[in-house]
Amino acid sequence: MNRILIAEDEALLAAEVREELLRQWPEAQVVGMARDGHEALRLVEQLAPQVCFLDVQMPGLSGLEVAQLIGRRAHVVFITAHERYAVQAFDEGAVGYLLKPLDPVRMAKTLLRLKERLSQPPADLGGLTARTAAANAAEPLRWITVQRGRELQLITVEDVAYFRADHKYIAVVTADSEALISVPLKELVQRLDGEHFWQVHRSTIVNARAIKSVSRSLSGKLSIALKNRAETLEVSPAYAHRFKQL
Repeated sequence: MNRILIAEDEALLAAEVREELLRQWPEAQVVGMARDGHEALRLVEQLAPQVCFLDVQMPGLSGLEVAQLIGRRAHVVFITAHERYAVQAFDEGAVGYLLKPLDPVRMAKTLLRLKERLSQPPADLGGLTARTAAANAAEPLRWITVQRGRELQLITVEDVAYFRADHKYIAVVTADSEALISVPLKELVQRLDGEHFWQVHRSTIVNARAIKSVSRSLSGKLSIALKNRAETLEVSPAYAHRFKQL
């Protein structure tokens, strides 16, 4: 029995990967499901899977970091919304990759390659981690995967009016909708294009292209009016320097 671990922080996508994997490969056994990188690494230690399906961008440790720590103990298939990283991983020795949203045809190709590779030792992806992390740091985030009901949708960052920290989640607010993602605000700030996305409060990042106007109250507080949203955003004193001309 081939032992599989799936590490994906989006519960709906994780269930979809599991269902499609078992539909196409009923002999496989999914021995564990992880919601973040730390849990994935712990389950690798406990369950000794032969194959790990790892989301590239997970809370805690990324899929790339988990792959590095796994070493040659398991074959790796990456799950990602960024095809260029997936192709690079494939070239470096990963068994394959699944793109978001999930494509059954891509799953079939990946499983075919996986079955061919199971008789060989897993590849060491340690070098890939450093190279891909550097590329990830240099390339701003272009789109975000969000869950709405039972569907996964891609939102281009240009369509986001602002991001707002909401307890353990981040609200992704567009002109006509809101959705939640589980990415730390600090990490999001680092991955967005700083020319267009400005942090204006400890809990808020605004798309500069969505700003209609900025006003100052009699008490000196700044607030942002948006082009396609009725609410205003508070600018905290720590970030008021962006609007020092007011």
